[in-house]
Amino acid sequence: MPAPAVSAPAVSAAPATAPVTAPKRPPAAERVYAHVKRAVLERRYEGGTLLTEGELAEAVGVSRTPVREALLKLEVEGLLRLYPKKGALVLPVSAQEIADVVETRLLVETHAVRKAVPASAGLLARLGELLGQQRVQAAAGDFAAAAVTDRCFHAEIVRSGGNEILSRLYDQLRDRQLRMGVAVMHSHPDRIAKTLAEHEEILAALVAGDAEAAVAVVTRHVGWFQNLARGEVR
Repeated sequence: MPAPAVSAPAVSAAPATAPVTAPKRPPAAERVYAHVKRAVLERRYEGGTLLTEGELAEAVGVSRTPVREALLKLEVEGLLRLYPKKGALVLPVSAQEIADVVETRLLVETHAVRKAVPASAGLLARLGELLGQQRVQAAAGDFAAAAVTDRCFHAEIVRSGGNEILSRLYDQLRDRQLRMGVAVMHSHPDRIAKTLAEHEEILAALVAGDAEAAVAVVTRHVGWFQNLARGEVR
């Protein structure tokens, strides 16, 4: 008697591979905004530079319409001043702006560093990591990156207090702090060594649990910019 036929198991069809789509590019106005803002903060477009719509459109590869939209937004943020039919002037950092930023930083940061004591192990580790990162950036002469890390060092202390309103207020100073920091490092390259030394003092005071010592170093560290605004650099 012949053996019964054995049917082959059904083979399921392999699922169709979804087509790979390229990541969506940000809108043109956002690309122009990001390009100009980064260049201003990093001083590739220095204070007093006149930017034209045509030059920016060519640099980013867009039409002039999104350039106008981006420049209007940057004017509102206080980085540029628009002149019809001429272009946009990059505003230099003024002595009054430095004084206002320093006053606000002192109010926020002296409160925050006092509140940070006793400091958590996580905060101390993060500050140590940022300090090491800033040393490497300074040694490489990457002032833009060092200014970002400098700002992050102080922001970590502010955030450690858990006050969201205070953290948001401090974040509003971010762009001005970065721009001032890069400008100072270029005009006073010896300042970076002193900044690193003062960051080490702040961290040492937090490790020791000495709130008053930490406040004293922060006051001296941030207050140096006030001397810069007055033309008294030591």
